[in-house]
Amino acid sequence: MPENFYLDNADIKFHLMNVGLEDVVRDREHDFTQAEKFPDAPVDFKDALDSYDKVLAMVGEICGENIAPRAASVDEEGAVCENGKVSYAAGTVENLKDLVKAQVMGVMLPRQYGGLNYPVTIYSMMTEMVSRADCSLQNLFGLQDIAETLNRFATDEQKARYLPRFCTGEADGAMSLTEPEAGSDLQAVQLKARFDPEKNQWLLNGMKRFITNGCAKIHLVLARSEEGTKDGRGLSMFVCERGPQLIVRRIENKLGIHGSPTCELQFNDVPAELVGDRRRGLTRYVMSLMNGARVAISSQALGVAEAAWRCGYKYAKEREQFGKAILKFPAVYEMLVSNRAQLAAGRALLFEATKWVDRRDNAEEAVNHAEGVNPALKQREKAYTKIAAELTPLTKAMLTELANKVAYDTIQIHGGTGFMKDFPAERYYRDARITNIYEGTTQLQHVAAIGGVMLRILDPVMAEISKLPFEGKLRRLASMVDLGHEKVQRAVKIVDAKKDPEFFDLMARRLCDMETYVLCGYLMLRGAFQDKTREAVAERYILDVMPTLETHFDVISRGDVSLIDNRETILAM
Repeated sequence: MPENFYLDNADIKFHLMNVGLEDVVRDREHDFTQAEKFPDAPVDFKDALDSYDKVLAMVGEICGENIAPRAASVDEEGAVCENGKVSYAAGTVENLKDLVKAQVMGVMLPRQYGGLNYPVTIYSMMTEMVSRADCSLQNLFGLQDIAETLNRFATDEQKARYLPRFCTGEADGAMSLTEPEAGSDLQAVQLKARFDPEKNQWLLNGMKRFITNGCAKIHLVLARSEEGTKDGRGLSMFVCERGPQLIVRRIENKLGIHGSPTCELQFNDVPAELVGDRRRGLTRYVMSLMNGARVAISSQALGVAEAAWRCGYKYAKEREQFGKAILKFPAVYEMLVSNRAQLAAGRALLFEATKWVDRRDNAEEAVNHAEGVNPALKQREKAYTKIAAELTPLTKAMLTELANKVAYDTIQIHGGTGFMKDFPAERYYRDARITNIYEGTTQLQHVAAIGGVMLRILDPVMAEISKLPFEGKLRRLASMVDLGHEKVQRAVKIVDAKKDPEFFDLMARRLCDMETYVLCGYLMLRGAFQDKTREAVAERYILDVMPTLETHFDVISRGDVSLIDNRETILAM
């Protein structure tokens, strides 16, 4: 039977139809007036949903029929670098051809450049499926955020020159940010940008390391443009093209995602153009780029977790021990059931986050194109920005840690065979491991999110769901989540009252996890309210996470500083 990674996963279509995209699509389509200019633009929301549904089904077919069968050979062959030239695995080349032919290389870009003008939410659904088929391919398909950054901040002339090439697949992109001494601490970037007045040209010099798809034709580069500066205020964003002055020194020999080349680059007077304003490279443009990357990696993590779970479930149904399938043993089915509920919650969180990202992007565009000052519009943009900025790190933290857990459990279900390359379980395990490291480790996601947790940014979102007229079992479950919500609010007050920065930092992970449990609990309840068949998975998720929330609350309410007080003694053992 032909595989289709969209049609075989009803959860994706459920969110397409129920996450609440009508305002997002109406704003993105300029109240559907784009249909007057572009024949393929939707005439109303129903038409838009039908279009998304058809394209998702097409991408799902490509993923199931073409990309997934090539994944093992791509992993085995990997990308190679010879004499400064990087070559993709043969399967990766074919995968990219398939995606270009399907015309999905400019999913979010405006139609005037050849894009589909789709919301981030729909793009995230595609990246989940691509990642399920081949996790490493998402690192090439998912770099569309580079084109989106140019669309938001480049000049009209730059956009006209670069964006059509992304849409046709003629050009690909790379984010050239990280350096040997500037990983998470990007304000330490030292690659220099100097302006040559005789050539009327910016020139880039220095090194970049761990650059995903560093062999790309078009690079967005974070560089130090202001002499004498040492912090983020001296950094600007530049765009440049691959040429003889941009040298790939080597590619990394990695644990996983072998189909995606991770490069070390040397810039020798590489001609470049400034993107946006000087000195705002890190504070404005890279932060926007990184927020998009958080969403993309969350989708990637969800995709590889879905692949791993299905692999474990299939093996558990087929493998017999002691006269019956191992799926019938509680120790096995408990892992599968619990992980399935977690995946459903993670998917709900992801598409809730992308909905708010879409709202933020639409509001930002409306503000930028408004005639004069519109206080109400500006206030809406500000509110959407705060919610999106809070949801994206919480989502990445949850889904990337979950991907690692599901992949780990999948090997456990396989037993010894899971450690062998005869089954894809070990590949999923290797591929998942990077997701909670790159584009900001889980610990940095907590740093990014904790301020919003303390300010209760998401309380209005959760309050709106809590007011739904739940009945019966859902009402009882909602009461449990309501109580959890109250405990999060109390925990925040306890931490705030201590006025102890070290205790605050130590409790940040617990507070972020508690916030995530409650928000996902509400989202699962909303899903069950919309579709009663989802009641069982909502119940399982809530019953699984609430005891952990209680434990975190107990630690915080005790003001437990034993780890702070005893850390030197314990570390010295």
